[in-house]
Amino acid sequence: MMAAAILSNCSRSSIFKFSLFSAFRTYASASNVLINDAKYSWLKDLGLSADNPGVYHGKWSGTGEVITSYCPANGEAIANCTQASLSDYHEAVKATVKAWDVWADMPAPHRGEIVRQIADALREKIDLLGNLVSLEMGKIAAEGKGEVQEYVDICDYAVGLSRMYAGKVIPSERPGHALLEMWNPLGAIGIISAFNFPVAVFGWNNALAMVTGNTMLWKGAPTTPLTSIAVTKILASVLEKNSLPGAICSLACGGADIGDAMSKDESLKLLSFTGSTQVGKTVALNVQERFGKSLLELGGNNAVVVLEDADLNMVAPAVMFAAVGTAGQRCTTARRLVRGAPSAAPSITVLTYLLDTRPK
Repeated sequence: MMAAAILSNCSRSSIFKFSLFSAFRTYASASNVLINDAKYSWLKDLGLSADNPGVYHGKWSGTGEVITSYCPANGEAIANCTQASLSDYHEAVKATVKAWDVWADMPAPHRGEIVRQIADALREKIDLLGNLVSLEMGKIAAEGKGEVQEYVDICDYAVGLSRMYAGKVIPSERPGHALLEMWNPLGAIGIISAFNFPVAVFGWNNALAMVTGNTMLWKGAPTTPLTSIAVTKILASVLEKNSLPGAICSLACGGADIGDAMSKDESLKLLSFTGSTQVGKTVALNVQERFGKSLLELGGNNAVVVLEDADLNMVAPAVMFAAVGTAGQRCTTARRLVRGAPSAAPSITVLTYLLDTRPK
């Protein structure tokens, strides 16, 4: 298989959001959620409602725990989601594997055409979906929209790739013979994404996995289930319009139990995991134990090194954005400021920069 999924961005501090809002994660009645407020009625244009099933494999269902998605900016309930039970998960995996028989038989350029339609569908919803990312994850709206654009961009790339990836013709030592090298899809794969990039990480994996002939089961972060559902509804609409199995792009919202099942499931030939290094180690061991393939994009401990001759007018805004961009939640977030010499950048902090640049 040629690039069933690509390297993903990651969350180095997903636990932060869980700890900060764990006290709020109780079920909210439908009358007390933002989606029923006229101000947030646009959420319904994404196919969302007050109570949303969190499992999809050609049909929507869910018999697991009912959770509430909260806005991290103010702690208000947005809407509810019924997560997957282990029974729901196994049903979804079975459907995803079965859908591969149809999807893998399609010529790669035809699969690319489906991905092209997905890109167009995302473009139509880019503002709405970007606003949902901002509301549910906490990054600014411009970054939310930009994240959806990244998904669109990788779809465009994948469309071209669907007509370009090729094998080799290799000389054989046997007279009248030649050796042919051909890339084949793996089959059904799993994608586990983090809360800090609830659209882009899945999109990077999804677009390339689709054109290379793989079906997939996605588990998004438990704190951003509405984004996962909204994206899946867009995918489902394109697949349905083309009379294709919805289980080509299946969804199972859930927690650690679903992620653990995915890492141990031999039906998923590759597992792409984005998250903490600690959890990634467990995922890697589980996948390796069954001789599966894995893509891991884990945590970071990034530093900004400031040399003695650095222009502090450039350093200050660069350090600030590196530290607080995407609400400070990305694997490339700056966590340390290293001075190259004792006299370099003696007082560069986010606080002093904000004070120095406040409106006069």
